[in-house]
Amino acid sequence: MSYVLTCPNCGPREVTDFSFGGELNPRPRETPSPRELGAYNYFRENIAGVQREWWFHRSGCGEWFLAERDTRTNEVLLTELPSSGEGPGAGRAPGGVQPAGGAAGGTL
Repeated sequence: MSYVLTCPNCGPREVTDFSFGGELNPRPRETPSPRELGAYNYFRENIAGVQREWWFHRSGCGEWFLAERDTRTNEVLLTELPSSGEGPGAGRAPGGVQPAGGAAGGTL
């Protein structure tokens, strides 16, 4: 199924221009226990409804951004650049890894 996603920098584009980075999963603030680290790395809510997700504009500006999308209908309610207090930071990939040269190495 194809739908339109709006890049905060480039505007509306087909979803095929982007790579999905997964649902927003805030990093643990302190040194996590092995159990907390395992939950952070491997468990997702995967809800049927609206969730916040990471997306990478691989065929455009090469920036990571956040989107609120209804997983049942693929309706995109909001797209925005990450704030400095949310997630790994502006322009950074999920988990805080910056893509080399601004390009994703394959699909996420």
